[in-house]
Amino acid sequence: MQPIIKQVAVTSSVRSVSNDFTDNSPILGDYRVIRRNGAVVKFDRQKISVAMTKAFLEVRGAGAADSASVRNIVEHTTERVLEALSRRRPAAAHFHIEEIQDQVELALMRGEHHQVARAYVLYRERHAEARNQKAREILPTPIQVTDKNGRQYQLDVHRLQEQVKEACRGLDATDVESLLQRSLQEMYDGIHEKEICKALYLAARARIEREPQYSQVSARLLLDFLRFEVFGRDVHHTEMEDLYANHLLDMVRVGVAGELLNPLLASRFDLAVLGSTLRPERDLQFGYLGMQTLYDRYFLRVDERPIELPQSFFMRVAMGLALNEDNPTERAAEFYEILSSFRFMSSTPTLFNSGTRHSQLSSCYLTTVGDDLAEIFDSYRENALLAKFAGGLGNDWTPVRAMGARIKGTNGKSQGVIPFLKIVNDTAVAVNQGGKRKGAVCVYLETWHLDILEFLDLRKNTGDERRRAHDMNTANWIPDLFMKRVMEEGQWTLFSPADVPDLHDLCGANFERAYVAYEEKAARGELHHQTLQAVELWRRMLTMLFETGHPWITFKDACNIRSPQQHIGVVHSSNLCTEITLNTNQDEIAVCNLGSVNLPAHFKDGVLDEDKLEKTIRTAMRMLDNVIDINYYAVSKAENANKRHRPVGIGMMGFQDCLYEMNVPYNSPEAVEFADNTAELLCYHAYLASTELAAERGAYESFEGSLWDRGILPHDTLRLLAAERGDNVDVSGELPLSADGGGDRLDGDYLQADLSQRQNWQLLRERIKMYGMRNSNCVAIAPTATIANIVGVTASIEPTYQNIYVKSNLSGDFTVSNRYLVDDLKALGIWDDVMLEDIKYFDGVLEQITRIPESVRAKYPTAFEVEPKWLIDCAARRQKWMDQAQSLNLYIAEPSGKKLDEMYKLAWRSGLKTTYYLRSMGASSTEKYTARTGALNAVSAGGSNGSSAPQACAIDDPDCEACQ
Repeated sequence: MQPIIKQVAVTSSVRSVSNDFTDNSPILGDYRVIRRNGAVVKFDRQKISVAMTKAFLEVRGAGAADSASVRNIVEHTTERVLEALSRRRPAAAHFHIEEIQDQVELALMRGEHHQVARAYVLYRERHAEARNQKAREILPTPIQVTDKNGRQYQLDVHRLQEQVKEACRGLDATDVESLLQRSLQEMYDGIHEKEICKALYLAARARIEREPQYSQVSARLLLDFLRFEVFGRDVHHTEMEDLYANHLLDMVRVGVAGELLNPLLASRFDLAVLGSTLRPERDLQFGYLGMQTLYDRYFLRVDERPIELPQSFFMRVAMGLALNEDNPTERAAEFYEILSSFRFMSSTPTLFNSGTRHSQLSSCYLTTVGDDLAEIFDSYRENALLAKFAGGLGNDWTPVRAMGARIKGTNGKSQGVIPFLKIVNDTAVAVNQGGKRKGAVCVYLETWHLDILEFLDLRKNTGDERRRAHDMNTANWIPDLFMKRVMEEGQWTLFSPADVPDLHDLCGANFERAYVAYEEKAARGELHHQTLQAVELWRRMLTMLFETGHPWITFKDACNIRSPQQHIGVVHSSNLCTEITLNTNQDEIAVCNLGSVNLPAHFKDGVLDEDKLEKTIRTAMRMLDNVIDINYYAVSKAENANKRHRPVGIGMMGFQDCLYEMNVPYNSPEAVEFADNTAELLCYHAYLASTELAAERGAYESFEGSLWDRGILPHDTLRLLAAERGDNVDVSGELPLSADGGGDRLDGDYLQADLSQRQNWQLLRERIKMYGMRNSNCVAIAPTATIANIVGVTASIEPTYQNIYVKSNLSGDFTVSNRYLVDDLKALGIWDDVMLEDIKYFDGVLEQITRIPESVRAKYPTAFEVEPKWLIDCAARRQKWMDQAQSLNLYIAEPSGKKLDEMYKLAWRSGLKTTYYLRSMGASSTEKYTARTGALNAVSAGGSNGSSAPQACAIDDPDCEACQ
């Protein structure tokens, strides 16, 4: 493939520092000069005159400077140089400094100023020798470099020095010379020029653990490597202001020709205008992990070569989301602004596919599988098609009859649901999301299903492999009645759904009445069933959760009683990451489109900028709503459902970063209040934005009869949930069911919840009454494991896993230190190699490092030091406002049956809809080598399922980003 920007020819393979020429004359005013350090500057004719004057002074003495004849000769010769250069490049172009100096030599010779020309040549040679001597001091033995055509030239050490210096610009804790020396140690004679870039950024990456600023240095050096691949030559950052505009044009052209990009990107947008809006300086805001993630997994490639740079990548995503707008260029610029500034980030499928020919932009698909062989095998096909283009899947398998149930068509007995789930597992492995990442699916089963005991064992490493599924996730879909039976130590009855088909679609008090009636029939021997103690099953669920990490604990009735869409269906499961709660049935596959607000990008001086946050959310909601109409649907059931109900899921990330900025520990009342406040702001402005879209575009099709339509907002539904559970809560009287007049807390036996509020929710009700809602659902907090890496903040609502840990990705392993902690320790003057080793020795935990003041240790508890109560309290405050759910990981340092029992009961009583992974320290281990040995100090922590990933979300596996 040809370089996107034509490579500038140069006349010398040696690149060293010298004068640079810029020009204000009409002849070469639009030309640029490439300096030996790679910088690009304006052409200045005066520099040519000065250089020639110095040569005349050396030949004719100091008086030559005042000689009119010398001045005339210099002026005339300068004009000849300018004419020669302009003939060589009639249009505006770049000249290398060596090319200009060659023309000065020739002009002096042609003017028969031979002695002056010789002086000029000697002047050039002296400067070249000085540069070479400096290079020899750094690298005594010259290294030959091999270019892409197999030709060799001598390594220009000074050029590397300037490159490293530029990467370290503005980062005062970095050391240019030592980094350069370390890089040179990794180079060898005959090294390919691409490997030189790698040596630079890998050397910087190795220093991140001691100095977090090297994360930005590594990112900038990796960006240099990316530019080399895209442009086919070394490109200095200062050139990008000129190059980016043309690059966007060429990127679209190459992408369309390569059948990657939608041709509408070339015809629907003013690319010149959009190119001028790109912000090259935003390339410098990346940390290494963010840049490496984009380079390895997100940038489009033609013939294995990237065609995108960070800003053109964000613009491609923005253009793809603005395709159907009336003013697409203006909207693309608006979308680009919040993406490139890291204020909001779309989910991984959107980043992968926006603007492409197969724009599958949605994150999550939820399905219900019917009790029919044809429907079961249709579900495999649907899973495969949805997974192919990067969709994460949640399957509800509750309707499928249990083992031993009668098959009417053959008069035989069913093998139950388990053998079918083995095929689900293998389908996810086989269809690896278009070759970009592993297929990802979570299967849900209700707790009353007769196959529930075998379902709990699916992830075990022992037993019959034909009844095991090691590559998919599983989750319990638990009705409130089961939790009440557990707390009351009552019995629980298991049924085959073929005998009790209505239980699947019932919830709350209606489910309880029907279930008790079926229990009475079973007691009379009229139904196939199994009875056991509810506590016994609960213990089995928690035991398997601890041993295998599955099935997750999710709550059916909280999801349904609080669902805005309960008037037309039932939520039968959540999704792959337990944050989506949408209706499904045999005719509709629920779809959700995700993206997350970056809270730290709206934070300044310890305060959240609410006006800025509101603007970001308004634009982000428009982007998410656009996904619904632009999206490529592999299955018609998904398209019909998505366009009818138009659900989206805006979330948040960087919650822990904000707490650090506020000097607030996660395990504190202040953190709980901040969780409440940020969730209320997110939800309030998301719902308002949806009413604005409804005013412009119309309400979603199934709006009439929804809770929105009835004036019942998500936080109002807490009272409904308490009443359904049997708590003595007054829900009579006029709607809405607000906290006004009823106190600011619910304290029932089965639900305890805070009801305080800050925003003007009555205004929202009035707007909904006037315009309706554009989206049936608006808010869902996803894990953000990968997009949080891109923007360089902590994932989602997660506490810090460890203050130092090993990050594994496609480029290998490297150690990451908590940059906030490092800054605080620097301010105290106690950040040194000994401190680094101490933190490693104690697995990132500060408690036993007494050299650190207690106030600092209290600010930086790790996830396992934060009692689960604080995580659940924060989550409950968020859940109050949300129309969907949140991916909530729970951590426990010293697990026991009693602690797990109390933790998950608290989650249920707090009104949470779902929980996600359970993480324990049971399998933790640390490799403790000293830094002086040069070995990597790997700090790993195992979760309850044996995972060693430092992120709580298994989705952070290098091969998978499932939701985000």
